[in-house]
Amino acid sequence: MRTVVITGGTDGIGKGLALHYLREGARVLAVGSTPAKGDAWLAEAAALSAGDRARFVRADLTSVEAAGALVSAVRSECSTVDQLVLCAQRYRLFGPRTVTPEGFEHSFALAYLSRYVLGHGLRETLEAAPRPVIMNVGTPGVPLGRVHWDDLQLTRRHSGIKATLQSFRANDLLGVAFPLVHAGTRIRYVGYHPGVVATGMPDHLPQPPRALTKACFALLATPVPKAVAPMTRLLDEPPGPPFTAYRGSRQLALRGEAFDPEAALRLHHLTEDLVPCL
Repeated sequence: MRTVVITGGTDGIGKGLALHYLREGARVLAVGSTPAKGDAWLAEAAALSAGDRARFVRADLTSVEAAGALVSAVRSECSTVDQLVLCAQRYRLFGPRTVTPEGFEHSFALAYLSRYVLGHGLRETLEAAPRPVIMNVGTPGVPLGRVHWDDLQLTRRHSGIKATLQSFRANDLLGVAFPLVHAGTRIRYVGYHPGVVATGMPDHLPQPPRALTKACFALLATPVPKAVAPMTRLLDEPPGPPFTAYRGSRQLALRGEAFDPEAALRLHHLTEDLVPCL
């Protein structure tokens, strides 16, 4: 039986993928931070007669320690993982700089460090599967934001938008670095941009941006079931190269600063020093 692990799997596009793979007969571990959403997802799984294949794992992925504990839990529970989908994100575009108890800037911790820990930490479990794939959901190909090499934690001139965009650019480089660090890996790493999807993302924004974003979503956003379809095609039939990037069904050219191998290895080694638990 195929095993699928999805962070952010109880809400939005992650939940859409989780329910899809339950319908396909897979075993699904949906990772989230909110027990009520986990219970709701398990209820939907039971309604599909898939409750025995559904598992909710509560984890606060702003914590590197919690991400490492999640790796250990998945390793002990699953002999193989076929697909790892990294969706967990909570936008903090406004307000003051927030630091996790471990001292990391919030967006950097949740949207980048957790994905680094999970991808590298579960590598051997993934490589035990027949056609393993990691999908990192973000915004590859969008020429906005940069990695602030001299101040990764944005202690100077912080803004929520700057922090969010840095996490997206860091994830582009994370995908580039993965096959360089693990030469010969069988895992196919896909950076994926789903476009604007009708999710609960605006609920975390303050007013008036929340109302404006919801209005835009009502006009422009793709429904979750439609957004999930091209993602499942890539997950079920992984591309040939070790790393690829897509926006919807369109494959992106791996050129420019966003996909620079030297920058990718530089960020990998800096991150190694930040999370020595691996």
